[in-house]
Amino acid sequence: MARLKLAVLISGRGSNLQALIDAAAAPDYPAEIVLVLSNRPQAQGLAHAAAAGIPTTVVDHKRFAERALFDAELDRLLRGHGIELVCLAGFMRLLTDAFVEAWTDRMINIHPSLLPAFKGLDTHARALAAGVRVAGCTVHFVRPEMDEGPILIQAAVPVLPGDDAAALAARVLAAEHRCYPQAVRWIAEGRVRIDGSRALIDGVAPAHHILINPGA
Repeated sequence: MARLKLAVLISGRGSNLQALIDAAAAPDYPAEIVLVLSNRPQAQGLAHAAAAGIPTTVVDHKRFAERALFDAELDRLLRGHGIELVCLAGFMRLLTDAFVEAWTDRMINIHPSLLPAFKGLDTHARALAAGVRVAGCTVHFVRPEMDEGPILIQAAVPVLPGDDAAALAARVLAAEHRCYPQAVRWIAEGRVRIDGSRALIDGVAPAHHILINPGA
């Protein structure tokens, strides 16, 4: 069976890219990364792709006078590589509505909060400032509105006494590295269908345990 062709879009260190690279190295993983694309020439994640022998491309957003022109170049490259699923992994550019709509239900994102809480940037500092006891991450399909779209998977992570933003971020990131490859697997296996604002996953049992923090 043909593996689903992925493009991973990054802007920085590429830790979730590496998690996807590691997952795709397994012979039974139903997806392969055929392109890693960055809007920043110095993105550390490009080295992860090069080490794995994955083609990379840089589309420097500073070279484009308008977002639409930048997005058009992304679209051209993605289609030229036969991409079937776009994975945003720390890609720090807002995409135009036209681009998002062109890739509807074929583009996913990972966000370091339990959406719909703490959309946007500085999620961990904001979560700590709000005094939440549980943080986490979300993989979701992309929609024109920022950090909106049908949710595929979430992981809840306890906030511990003494946490600062960096400590909480590290704990959430470990959960991200588990969630993103799982979400891609479900899509590649054809188990995901969209019903309005929900993503339904065939053959997956929901978790029934409860995370209580602080514990009794």
